[in-house]
Amino acid sequence: MRILFLGDIVGRSGRDAVEARLPELRRRLGIELAVVNAENASHGFGLAPAMADTLFAAGCDVLTLGNHAWDRKELIGHIGSAPRILRPLNFPPGTPGAGSVLVSLADGRKALVVNAMGRLFMDPLDDPFRIVPELLSRHRLGVTVAAIVLDFHAEATSEKAALAHLLDGRVSLVVGTHTHTPTADHRILPGGTAFQADAGMCGDYDSVIGMGKEAAVAKFVRKMPGERLQPADGEATICGLFVDTDDATGLARRVAPVRIGGGLSPAMPEA
Repeated sequence: MRILFLGDIVGRSGRDAVEARLPELRRRLGIELAVVNAENASHGFGLAPAMADTLFAAGCDVLTLGNHAWDRKELIGHIGSAPRILRPLNFPPGTPGAGSVLVSLADGRKALVVNAMGRLFMDPLDDPFRIVPELLSRHRLGVTVAAIVLDFHAEATSEKAALAHLLDGRVSLVVGTHTHTPTADHRILPGGTAFQADAGMCGDYDSVIGMGKEAAVAKFVRKMPGERLQPADGEATICGLFVDTDDATGLARRVAPVRIGGGLSPAMPEA
């Protein structure tokens, strides 16, 4: 299965870039499953339902979230009827929405997509090292599902790497989001799971992790309340990861970074 994962969309420039580029990326790379983190898509904070609809129309199969899941309050009442929008699996019981979804491809194969959130330097949620394996105990990679993708929305690289090693051989891909900076550690772990500590963001990199430079710098310099951070609106770079899995096992055969446009060095896998 050919899988494309795109990192956190930040603001209008990120949305516009994904909407413009994703259809061609799907054709060029033969993408069968496209998963995109959209928790910062709405002015840098949250996801509006109408924006989700536009991203689905552009070719996103699943949208994942994170610590900004409820910044757009209207999503709370919408997410229960939108199974392809995931909030973190380890949110407390009774939280609206779901943290995983089974996606059926046109040829009948199924892929499980999971969204979880870290706890180091983040909110004290349920333990992802317990709750994710518990979910995976109900699915068998290469048997009941052809692929399993985990978006681990976390601050600490150590926590992301530790969970990836725990799940090595049980999932197709563990990819980190949240820090908005692409790491250079994309690889296939010994058990066959593809991993990257952070996919980066789809947004303007002439910024402070996607937000306008002046206001963001002022917060560090003055240590005083200031204007609300706004997403930078220059040309966005699309950042993500391409994974090709073995249909017999569900494990990764190839992993490569994807970077298009904006200010970072380009990277494009061979088709």
